Amino acid sequence: MPSDNESKLELRRLLLRAAGAAALLGLAPSAGAQRAEAVTVYKSPTCGCCSEWVKHLRANGFRVETHDLGDVSPIRRRYGVPSALASCHTAVVGGYAIEGHVPASDIVRLLRERPKIAGLSVPGMVIGSPGMEQGTPQPYATLAFDERGYRVFAQH
Repeated sequence: MPSDNESKLELRRLLLRAAGAAALLGLAPSAGAQRAEAVTVYKSPTCGCCSEWVKHLRANGFRVETHDLGDVSPIRRRYGVPSALASCHTAVVGGYAIEGHVPASDIVRLLRERPKIAGLSVPGMVIGSPGMEQGTPQPYATLAFDERGYRVFAQH
């Protein structure tokens, strides 16, 4: 019969093999989860969908710090978010502005690719976007923006 130490060592070996297999199959945690990027979110204290979006980020491995504000507009202006792309909350991660219900997968891609843009936005409050899961999902785009304008970054 194996000792406790031998059993623990065998369990550790099994877990390491399983993690290696998961990585080979593309089942490893997302890049956001691996890096545990810090995201600062500025939101209304009474907005439920903003809180749901924060939960979405945390579930995808991001460390999130929230700041409740009565008016997020000054934050949007500070980070160059065009008013046409405004939503209910603004976040900052890795030097980029994130406006609205942007999926964590798009943020992971942004941080991996590091394009020369100011940030990403999902304008408005689109049903089916992270934090807005109630009702029939609608197709939407995540937009990349900078001082010259905006373009589609991802379709959902």
